[in-house]
Amino acid sequence: MKPITIVMILLMSLIACSSPYKATSTIESMDDLKYPFNISKVTLLGCRHTIAYTDLGKGDKTILFIHGLGSYSPAWKHNIEDLSRKYRCVAIDLPGYGKSSKEPHSGKMTHYAGVIKEFLSALGIEKAYLAGHSMGGQISITTTLLYPEIVEGLILVAPAGFERFTPGQRLWFRDVMTLKGVKLTTPEAIINNLATNFYRLPREAEFMITDRIQMRHAKDFDAYCYAVVQSVNGMVDEPVIDYLQDIKVPTLIFYGENDNLIPNRFLNPGRTRDIAQYGAYKIQGSKLVMVPRCGHFMMFEKPEVFNQTVSDFIQ
Repeated sequence: MKPITIVMILLMSLIACSSPYKATSTIESMDDLKYPFNISKVTLLGCRHTIAYTDLGKGDKTILFIHGLGSYSPAWKHNIEDLSRKYRCVAIDLPGYGKSSKEPHSGKMTHYAGVIKEFLSALGIEKAYLAGHSMGGQISITTTLLYPEIVEGLILVAPAGFERFTPGQRLWFRDVMTLKGVKLTTPEAIINNLATNFYRLPREAEFMITDRIQMRHAKDFDAYCYAVVQSVNGMVDEPVIDYLQDIKVPTLIFYGENDNLIPNRFLNPGRTRDIAQYGAYKIQGSKLVMVPRCGHFMMFEKPEVFNQTVSDFIQ
């Protein structure tokens, strides 16, 4: 594992204090964020969430892209641009995130799975490949376990859910991830947190920093922070590690060899490869791809590897 060096941390701190970030404009609501693609919205009558999504490309196969904790659909921009040439590519903002509505909800993985099921039905999609990053991977797994009839296959990118946590460790997550802590995250911490997601922070990821800093003054920012906290609780309250063997759909798994987040560095120090291989072993017939010189945001850092491998997998 390649840790974030002191030099990088100092560099990121200097960037945070530089004029581009100090001059970052504020936004009234998260609806004002600039996305790289057009957004549509649909209100789901069952769960009463309004889901923002992009829908690009055509084809007899559909990929639904599900982002991770604290993220949003633009995290898939490099993948949607390429894969939409062959497939229908739909990327959503989960409820509480991005441009989707922000009603309070449990944050449970089963709740998100129900949202996925109702969303696909609302768009008239009978079956789809679920591409989930990090928390989105655990949501995709949960959806497959509950509603296998709507899942054609799984594409998991650094998925949460392969790592086992004790009851005491689950309490640690609750103590560390608080509403106040998320809300008061400084620009310096925002940059450092994002840098930790990559082997090398690419210039193309700068919009994630700018957007996150802009969010802090949006009127719906508190609701977003609440969704993040609830989502962490949802992941630890509804683990999937003991049910991986019940997944019966074709499954493709990616991990960056230099993932700084999996396994958790504070609770379960060890090798990412060990976590990845355990999960792949439990999911019968799955294919594991370990990507060198790559971190947690694998699909953004190595889009050419992700896109080609996904295309081969679906074909």
